[in-house]
Amino acid sequence: VNLFNCSLWMVLLLALVAVVSFVCLKQWLLSRKNKLHAESENSINVGIFHPYCNAGGGGERVLWCAVKALQQKYHNAKVIIYTGDIDASPTAILDKAKNVFNIAVDNDNVRFVFLKQRHWIEAKNYPHFTLLGQSLGSMVLGLEALLKFPPDIFIDTMGYAFTFPLFRYLVNSRVGCYVHYPIISTDMLKRVQQRQMSHNNKKYVARNPFLTWTKLAYYRLFSKMYRWVGRCAETIMVNSSWTENHILQLWDVPFKTHRVYPPCEVSHLKNLEHLDKGDDFIILSVGQFRPEKDHPLQLQAIYELRTLLAQDEALWNRVKLLIVGSCRNEEDYERLKNMQDLTKHLSLENNVQFKVNVSYDELLKLYQSAHIGIHTMWNEHFGIGIVECMAAGLIMVAHRSGGPLLDIVETSEGSQNGFLAVDAVDYAENILNIIVNNVDSSGIRNAARASVERFSEQEFEKHFLRAVSTLFTNA
Repeated sequence: VNLFNCSLWMVLLLALVAVVSFVCLKQWLLSRKNKLHAESENSINVGIFHPYCNAGGGGERVLWCAVKALQQKYHNAKVIIYTGDIDASPTAILDKAKNVFNIAVDNDNVRFVFLKQRHWIEAKNYPHFTLLGQSLGSMVLGLEALLKFPPDIFIDTMGYAFTFPLFRYLVNSRVGCYVHYPIISTDMLKRVQQRQMSHNNKKYVARNPFLTWTKLAYYRLFSKMYRWVGRCAETIMVNSSWTENHILQLWDVPFKTHRVYPPCEVSHLKNLEHLDKGDDFIILSVGQFRPEKDHPLQLQAIYELRTLLAQDEALWNRVKLLIVGSCRNEEDYERLKNMQDLTKHLSLENNVQFKVNVSYDELLKLYQSAHIGIHTMWNEHFGIGIVECMAAGLIMVAHRSGGPLLDIVETSEGSQNGFLAVDAVDYAENILNIIVNNVDSSGIRNAARASVERFSEQEFEKHFLRAVSTLFTNA
């Protein structure tokens, strides 16, 4: 009995310490927030959480278009970007945004808060229970951001939902988010349940019934945690029909969920003229070197295409796959090296070329010289790269899932604007059909270019500002 009483008192004491610590920390942060307000009474501090703001991918285009839209609409808004890119200066980051995305913001109205604890969200630090590790790690990073600058409005643009309750309950920030994809989904649960191997379901787990059961239990528990933190946001923006369906299933707050297609640079791309340079038939892939992008499938597709063109060596020698992408960290560079090794293993080195971290001007030239676009990610949440390829006049072959299937690519006769595929053979057959069988190339290109206007930067700005307007009410 005495042992039980001691344990009970210990639990109560720890709970009391936790409550007192929370109250004291909250009071200190609120006083710090008030001091920041005293410096400029009429301004609203808008904190945007984007730890990889210098990465150069589609998510960063969303960030900079959002910053630009906020600056144009709310002249009293001071934009604070929380980033872990401590090796880059503010000027270098802003210059890269201009060079890569052709987006210029008011540099004087952007402040960077550099976070030193970004390693807490690196996947390499969590070989097991990666989702949970990164999510809890994002809370550490979010707490660092809070301590350095508590904002009036907090907008997460990278999907770190576990930071929401920190900002909402510790400093009373109005919380909004832009969700590129849910970090867990019913599709992931189905893959584990059906014991299918994937980049996030290792072979030894898929083959073991007990480990599969354990992982399912872990995923289900995690999805409940994800639901609670996600519902802390006051406005939720999703980038596609696929993401919207999953977020509605997970968070179940339809009245504050808004579909806001990501900004794609379509107006300038639609005016690009195709420039034939030599006899090469160029297939262009644009995307970050991340595991989910499934670049190996592109190499396998080209390998299968070589088999289909076995009787036409001259045509095969003209086919070139150009893989263009950006690398964020050492893991991405290691992945790139592995793909280059796979290219040699498949004896494709004469037909495949890699280009890393290219400038916007160079990318435009590549669009002008390419004929076909290829994208292989399963359940791509949206597909900015797909839209931009279509706007540039490329005939797109994308994966039959996610955003490409639900929002972007139409394959019906009479309104076809691209092609959809599932596996390497499927991709190879579609590419062969485009190259050899003389499909209505001009008709498909024209339909593709006409269909992408709804994904323009102007459309994004309009819907983004409408969604975040509730955050500025009484902020």
